[in-house]
This record gives sequence, structure tokens and C-alpha cells, in this order.
Amino acid sequence: MPGSKPKVLLLGEIEHAPAQSAYHSLASLADLITPKSIKPADFLDECRSGAFDGTKAIYRTFQSVSITGRIEGEVVKALAEAGVRFIAHNGAGYDQIDIPTCTTHKIHVSNTAPPALSAATADTALFLLLGALRNFNPSLLSLRSGSWRGAPPAALGHDPAHKTLGILGMGGIGRNLAAKAAALGMSVIYHNRRKLPPADEGGAKYVTFEELLGDSDVVSLNLPLNEKTKGMIGKAEFEKMKEGAVVVNTARGGVIDEAALVEALNTNQISSCGLDVYENEPQIHPGLIDNPKVMLLPHMGTWTEETQTEMELWNIANVRSALESGKLKSPVAEQEGMSDD
Repeated sequence: MPGSKPKVLLLGEIEHAPAQSAYHSLASLADLITPKSIKPADFLDECRSGAFDGTKAIYRTFQSVSITGRIEGEVVKALAEAGVRFIAHNGAGYDQIDIPTCTTHKIHVSNTAPPALSAATADTALFLLLGALRNFNPSLLSLRSGSWRGAPPAALGHDPAHKTLGILGMGGIGRNLAAKAAALGMSVIYHNRRKLPPADEGGAKYVTFEELLGDSDVVSLNLPLNEKTKGMIGKAEFEKMKEGAVVVNTARGGVIDEAALVEALNTNQISSCGLDVYENEPQIHPGLIDNPKVMLLPHMGTWTEETQTEMELWNIANVRSALESGKLKSPVAEQEGMSDD
């Protein structure tokens, strides 16, 4: 109807009071709606029913995949037919969304990119890096079992100073980690889709993918999961790394072939690793759980009150920007410069 407000569809929960208030303030610009569906098959039917007609923007969370399934194929088509033009995803990684299909249907997608997200995830990577490099985990386990450092004690670890950290994916998280690692006396090299301007490198050196694998004492994965990066670190890549290298992953589990990682750990080609994400989470390869040298976290890279609140506020700002200006504040890299023509 002429003059009627567009709709904003909320997929998932907004959990923090400042963000809840900010979201409700969008009611001056749009009708705020939620789905009735609780599983993917029903969500697709609801999309096709006309319930979401007139929806201009979607705010979605990582957990909402249990309601919608992956945002791809027929779901994208149905959302586009309902009028959806923007999807604001609350999270750095957006592999739950089929970006090429969204682009085909003229749906713009954003992810969250506040400084707090980069800092919190880099903090987590640094924690895992230090724990794996210093070989802390065996003694953490033995201490809790009443055996102090263990009998025999755990093998000696290594200092970070004078070691080389190779960062695969030098975005905001990678750059934040690089600065923190440099403060510990580490040399930093990186590989990216493209070389950064010198002002953004922070003293890190750009190298080829092969050079990064061969020259790093620690390899940190900080890149998105997509068709090009899925399984990019497997048996062949582990064999190219220094014997005894450490691997850290706070990106997406699917970037690593977990079975190949377990094999590399068992042969000591990789001495240890620190993981916050997994190939089929929440399931974790038994060979990782059973290996006392491995540092494991249950996807807690941004698990702080401050960061979660800032992420929600950032995502709401993306929705507001879409409603007010027809543009997203932080479009995903694949859609930078995208038009509706």
C-alpha cells in the first residue's frame, strides 16, 4: 500500500539490553516482524506464503540457521520475491549464506566488523597460540587429575620471541593479531588475496602461500570459509610446513581437513594446535579430543559481554543504514561496489 512502512524480519535473538533498545527504535522506520517457523522446511513454506511480503531487510544471527537452514537456493529466491533486498548477518563469518545466489537476486549482505570483534577474536587466537606453543595443555589436564605437572612432566614448550608467525588472511582480525604477536617479539609474515598497503601491514611481510607454509613456526588461519578456502589446509599443506609447527584456527573449521590434521599431529609433523572452530561443530574429531597436546575451545572467539553487545549494535546499524540510505554499512567483500542494475 502506498505510504506503508517496509518490514524488518528478525531471525534469531537480540540478547543485550542496549541492542534491544536500538532494535526497537527501528519501529519508527519499519514494521518489526518475526517468523512463526522453527525449522527450515516450515520456514521456506512461510516465505512462500506471503507472510514476509514487503520485507526490505533481515537481521539474522548465526544460531538462526536452525530455523532457516542455510540461506541459499529456493530460500533466497523466495525472500527476493517477498521483497528482501538486505540481509544483515551478525558475525564475521558468513558461510551460512550463499553470497553468489544473493547477488544474482540483488540481495545485499553485510557482516559485523566492529573493532571489538577483531580484538576479541585476536585475543582468543593469541591465547591458543601461547597455550599450544608453550605446551600448557598436558599439564592443565594432569593438574586437574591430581598429578601436578604429570609423571613424567610435559615436554618443554617454546617461547614466542624470535619465532615466525604466518597469518593466512590479513583482515581486521589478522592485523590485530599481528600487532599483539609483534609485541611478544614474533616476526610476522602474511598471505592475503592481495598485498596490503604498507600503512596497513604494521611491519608484517607479504609472502606467497607456499612461503608462508614453509617459513612459519606458527600458522594462524584468519580467513573466511568459501568454495575457494574449504579444505585448503590438508595433508599436502601440513607436509610443507616446518616439522613441529603449531597451527591456530579461529576462522572456520572447514578451512582445515581435520582428519589430515590429526594425522599430522600423530606423526609430530605438527607439534600442537589451538582450535576454536571445527569442521563439523559441535562434533569434534575424536583424534583431537584424545590428544592432550591440543588446545580446544568451543567457538568462543567473541564470547565477551562487550563484544557481543557491540556486534549486535553494529548489525542493527547495518539494518538502519539499509532502511535510511539503501546501503549497508559493512557489505561482505564479494559484494563491494555491487549495484542493483
